[in-house]
Amino acid sequence: MSLEVGIIARAGGFEVRAAFSAGTGVTALFGRSGSGKTTILKAVAGLLRPAEGRIALAGRPLFDATAAIDLPPERRGVGFVFQDARLFPHMSVRANLDYGKSRGRGAPGFDAVVDMLGVEGLLDRRPATLSGGERQRVAIGRALLSGPDLLVMDEPLSSVDRARREDILPFLDRLRREARLPILLVTHEPDEILRLADSVVVVDGGWTTASGTVGEMFAGPELEAVFGRAERGSVLDGQVASVDEDGLATIDIGGARLELASAGLAAGRSVRLRIRAGDVALAVGAVDGLSVRNRIAATVVAIRAETGGPSAEIDLDFGGWRLLARITRRSAVELGLRPGLPVTALVKAVSVERAW
Repeated sequence: MSLEVGIIARAGGFEVRAAFSAGTGVTALFGRSGSGKTTILKAVAGLLRPAEGRIALAGRPLFDATAAIDLPPERRGVGFVFQDARLFPHMSVRANLDYGKSRGRGAPGFDAVVDMLGVEGLLDRRPATLSGGERQRVAIGRALLSGPDLLVMDEPLSSVDRARREDILPFLDRLRREARLPILLVTHEPDEILRLADSVVVVDGGWTTASGTVGEMFAGPELEAVFGRAERGSVLDGQVASVDEDGLATIDIGGARLELASAGLAAGRSVRLRIRAGDVALAVGAVDGLSVRNRIAATVVAIRAETGGPSAEIDLDFGGWRLLARITRRSAVELGLRPGLPVTALVKAVSVERAW
């Protein structure tokens, strides 16, 4: 199932021009505040009528200006989680959740959602008596229980405290992997993109300016303006090959092996790893007598020197995967780096971060 969006929409005096596709899994809409992300979500859900264009879900038009098609929200099969929850104030939490469940199509079980979101003690309360984080958890539950064909979430965890956020993230991650439906997620948190997203669409000044996989976006410059250069790096998906008694796990990445702390990992589990470009060192020739555990045979693909600065970014390929390294320009010259040169990428095990 896939979502296709190609629209021009206006909200007040602001114009949004969006063109992107979103397949099964999570597509993160990313951009500065006021860039038009929420306007896109509202247009997809039928809460705002575009001026031009087309929106289709699994080939079914939800909106088509040329064909005069504009399905109402209740016929679109879209579950919407707003930033401000928008629960029914006259209903209890249980009734709010049941409202979603009564319209569900293959929704997860009521008890499972209540347990995962930690709202067992809230079921008989009204929204006005809940904290912002509690209201948002109920709103997420209501949307999940509706069993939507498409789920759109506008910064759903922004009002949730960190402890409860860590409880919700595994459930949203399982939803991403198992629900087999497109999910649009607006977020400003890099760890949420790493944890939940399969792809990213960058929205800037009302335009969708770039899109790609999470790995492509974190390695490229598109997210740097908000996240900062330190967040640039590589995102790698692999599988746990083994877990050792000394606290390290070995991860298979397309035939290459990486080691990292094994806490919470089990053999056979899929994992997503992030390696910041600044944590990658390079060597040419033999590498001996180092404590660095991860030594990856790679090939230089491209070299980009920082304009007016001391560093250079080196694009590397290992077994079809992309690895980004940031070293000094002087080191790049002294090593004689050039496209096609075999090198060894050195990454300390403690520098490899696990997203999930």
